[in-house]
Amino acid sequence: MKKAFIIACCLTLGVFNCKSDNKESKTISENMTENIPGKDVAMAKKSDIKITPINHATMLLQCDGAVIYVDPVGSADRFKDQPKPDIILVTDIHGDHLNVETLEGVKTEETQLVVPEAVYNQLSETLKNVSHIMSNGQTLSIDIKRTPIKIEAIPMYNLRKEAMQFHTKGRGNGYVLTMGGQRVYISGDTEDIPEMRALKNIDIAFVCMNLPYTMPVESAASAVLEFKPKKVYPYHYKGTNGLSDVAKFKQLVNAGDSNIEVVQLDWYPDN
Repeated sequence: MKKAFIIACCLTLGVFNCKSDNKESKTISENMTENIPGKDVAMAKKSDIKITPINHATMLLQCDGAVIYVDPVGSADRFKDQPKPDIILVTDIHGDHLNVETLEGVKTEETQLVVPEAVYNQLSETLKNVSHIMSNGQTLSIDIKRTPIKIEAIPMYNLRKEAMQFHTKGRGNGYVLTMGGQRVYISGDTEDIPEMRALKNIDIAFVCMNLPYTMPVESAASAVLEFKPKKVYPYHYKGTNGLSDVAKFKQLVNAGDSNIEVVQLDWYPDN
């Protein structure tokens, strides 16, 4: 009976196919090996996740027909050629993550926002009405176009004494998304905190690294080598002294574990 139930779940989850058109040269599709805890989910058919970097911390994720915007900022014109968002994730209150005018310009009547309380408090009433507030450690499930998406709010904060004022613990959220049979980690602005190092079964990770605001490449590489995502994308790597040395990050990760694939995308097309 248990075996029949598991097989039924696999067949149900396996019927969805990701919609990916590859029109954007900077858009890529991920087709990863499933590795999510739990027998039913672990046996589910994997789906493609299409990643479109926009700038710095801003990106689009698409899978199984669902469209997710992460930290959309800048003019709404940046997104005029992109599909409309079903879900918008906002990680923190800083201007490179939160812009109310951009949110108003890109959302539709069906768009849902997922935000920490500090972000919610800065939103317009229109945006508040379509927002889910999440605190560190909470979990939310949203179904988009028959695509079940599980969202976990992960802590993001600074550890170094000289950087504590930038990101205090509990204010912002990193996120882990479970969709299409994969787990995707978005770090937000953070250092190599214990909660990051303790992550399990991450297929795709977006990890920040910029000084003085988050962490150096050495700390980012050390954390990645501990939680061992299958693929890691350095992002959010522009600081006060320019771009971080992502080539060094890749070298450190590959030297420590050659099974982790480091993928460099163009997050700063205007540089």
